[in-house]
Amino acid sequence: MTVGDTVFQILKTNTKSNYNVIELFAGAGGTALGFENAGLNHFLLNEIDKNACATLRANFPADTNIICDDVRKIDFQPYYGLVDIVQAGFPCQAFSYAGKSLGFDDIRGTLFFEFARCVKETQPKLAENVRGLLRHDGGRTLKTMIHVLETLGYKVVYRLLNAQCFDVPQKRERLIILAIREDIDVPFVFPQEKDYVVTLREALRDCPCSPGQKYSQSKYEVLKRVPEGGYWRDLPLEIQKEYMGASFYSTGGKTGIARRLSWDKPSLTLTCSPAQKQTERCHPSETRPLTVREYARIQTFPDSWVFKGALTSQYKQIGNAVPVNLAYHVGRCLVEILDCINNVPNVIKQYNNYEQITF
Repeated sequence: MTVGDTVFQILKTNTKSNYNVIELFAGAGGTALGFENAGLNHFLLNEIDKNACATLRANFPADTNIICDDVRKIDFQPYYGLVDIVQAGFPCQAFSYAGKSLGFDDIRGTLFFEFARCVKETQPKLAENVRGLLRHDGGRTLKTMIHVLETLGYKVVYRLLNAQCFDVPQKRERLIILAIREDIDVPFVFPQEKDYVVTLREALRDCPCSPGQKYSQSKYEVLKRVPEGGYWRDLPLEIQKEYMGASFYSTGGKTGIARRLSWDKPSLTLTCSPAQKQTERCHPSETRPLTVREYARIQTFPDSWVFKGALTSQYKQIGNAVPVNLAYHVGRCLVEILDCINNVPNVIKQYNNYEQITF
């Protein structure tokens, strides 16, 4: 894989489709922007967090249908037959596994139920979910989700994609679950990995100044000793013991603690706070956490994207987002599938750029 030869950019197609999306749990708009850049149109965006809602409204056109409310209160039936894609990225939730094969009514009370309800009420051609739940609850959560979508009349496949292979300067895995209505006979399509990665040096070049969290003086004194790309084990032994406390003697790599990033590699996975001890993300050459704008660059948001709320909320919104460029690549695949459904000329030739899965 080639490192360092790629220019950092926010990907966007010049071609706009007529395909409509309902997106639930939209957050700060990472997936929504990636899908828009891929040529899709948002019929509805839903988010409950007030700061994330303010972010969506600050960045999308005023006529965008943004519903800032509990998803449980939304009636999706008026959208029946009008939507091509239902997309959602919700938190992992434990299901109550009374049996081996839970149905639609067995998952009431979970956020996934609301996603499934939206699919049931709108009957889109495609349903798509992005979340890191491959191993959640021993894989039973994923198994249940697939079973429920199948009972609603959809064929389901999934792929684990690493964002660093899709024009994102970050090692970040996301599980992509794709469902196609069973009466539709077209291949599933997933993006193929690139043969290059974008480094932090390329991503943060000329990054605008912005607010950011600060380290305490004691943490600063420790982290200034960590070399580029290093972590707590690169500290002198006595400082290791003092900084780690009882964790020094426990098992496990604990590689996120006192971690300084590398200029010539993609970033590690961003979390909701760059200064949190278990997942510290120290700037490669300056002893400080990454700023909000640096966080956004690594998640491939454009510099013009405005984040609302307090500093902690802005970090949380960015850290929870799907990287825009990863969403773009997934969105282009969804456009390809819908083009195939609608017999758009020459679409089969374009499938050569993607992985095809045929039932």
